[in-house]
Amino acid sequence: MELYIGGCAQGKLNYVLKQTGISEERVVDAATYSDGDVEDGARIFNHFHRWVRSQVKAGKDPEDMIARVLSRNPHLIIISDEVGSGIVPMEAEEREYREKLGRILCKLAEKAVKVERILCGIGQKLK
Repeated sequence: MELYIGGCAQGKLNYVLKQTGISEERVVDAATYSDGDVEDGARIFNHFHRWVRSQVKAGKDPEDMIARVLSRNPHLIIISDEVGSGIVPMEAEEREYREKLGRILCKLAEKAVKVERILCGIGQKLK
């Protein structure tokens, strides 16, 4: 599994597609994905942060769900926005989501064979 993170609109997906040569047909838009099982043949799970938000909002455990996804698709590439580096939100639900996403990304980074941060379309190798 590989993990790519960065701010909103920093060119993460384009960078990954260019670096890996994977076609857009093999990208799953996690923002609209709800059942927690990535199809066979999918290689890139884009907008992971939005998926975590939707799972938390629905009262589901995104940690368990992503563990199941990765057990069936261990070579998955996960792309996520970084959140939480700015102002702390007043809403408890928003703070819970940011905390959950941060912890999940830390665990994913620990397990990943490669971690990169993308800024202005340029990758910075972290692991």
